[in-house]
Amino acid sequence: MKSIKTKLKLNNKQKTILAKHAGVARHAYNWGLATCIKEYEETKKRPSAITLHKRLVAEVKSINPWYYEVSKCAPQQALRDLERAFKNFLTIPERGFPVFKKKGRKDSFYLEGSIKIFQGNYIQLPRIGVVKTYEILPSVPVKNVTISKKADNWYISFKYNFESYPTEKVGEAIGVDIGINTLATCSDGSKFANVKAYRQAKKRLVRHQRVVSKKVIGSKNRRKAVKKLAKAHKKVADIRADALHKLTTWLAKNHSTIVIEDLNVSGMLKNHKLASAIADCGFYEFKRQLTYKCEWYGSELVIADRFYPSSQICSNCGHQQKMPLHLRTYKCSECGFQADRDFNAAINLKNYVNQ
Repeated sequence: MKSIKTKLKLNNKQKTILAKHAGVARHAYNWGLATCIKEYEETKKRPSAITLHKRLVAEVKSINPWYYEVSKCAPQQALRDLERAFKNFLTIPERGFPVFKKKGRKDSFYLEGSIKIFQGNYIQLPRIGVVKTYEILPSVPVKNVTISKKADNWYISFKYNFESYPTEKVGEAIGVDIGINTLATCSDGSKFANVKAYRQAKKRLVRHQRVVSKKVIGSKNRRKAVKKLAKAHKKVADIRADALHKLTTWLAKNHSTIVIEDLNVSGMLKNHKLASAIADCGFYEFKRQLTYKCEWYGSELVIADRFYPSSQICSNCGHQQKMPLHLRTYKCSECGFQADRDFNAAINLKNYVNQ
């Protein structure tokens, strides 16, 4: 399966109907959560999603006619999401207890039924009609979609069957050392700069945040300021995602074997002096994208052991020595070999597959 997410090009009428769908989904979720809490306090049992939906139709829809203005899929899926949230809480305690949803935060809803893509960037949706996207969509059958709102923009996402195809490779194995100053240093000498999106926009984000803090809570001016802040944050995320997608696509398409390190990102983030810079790189997202793109393009992803000392080993003679973080050039005390620290590590990662 392959998924796609793209921005919708909407008029005011379409934005209103999408907001109604998201509002109904949010109302159903919050009603279901309140009902589950009350039911558990009284009977020590929690109703299932099917039971909740039957009660929703009988108790809620009958007194709230605006439920009939939207697709029935929106509240149904919201109750399924609630049931999954409870299951996650019971099986994965760190997920936390389900919380009530708030308007304007992660607004989204689900649709299924008669969905059709035509003329490249038009898609027919049940109860909403034809909407236009900013990019060309694949001509594939679509069973269901999720529509979400982020930074005052609406996005549509769906999955479809995708046949992976191996691409012609220009290189065999390649080692990739990722870092803060340079996002990726490859064993073939290629270097990819770190865009440092958050660092570049930090002053602007602080300024927007200060404006929000000075507005009266609940006022229209505060809502406008929040939208500007959300757009600024989204721009940072988009710049970072664009750089990672270009890098991972190039690696997966052009190399048969890619070797990277298994970094302990959560542990690295505990270093408060480097946490901001590390988070700005997107190390986890780099690994996630590379994993599925290697499957798409017929490449093999090799993840070196977390304790493999790629930065300490001489790529020329194999001698191992300590390398403090402030030393950016590797100078072997045995053979005299000198190389950039990251480039030396990338060569060692490439040689890792032959060990």
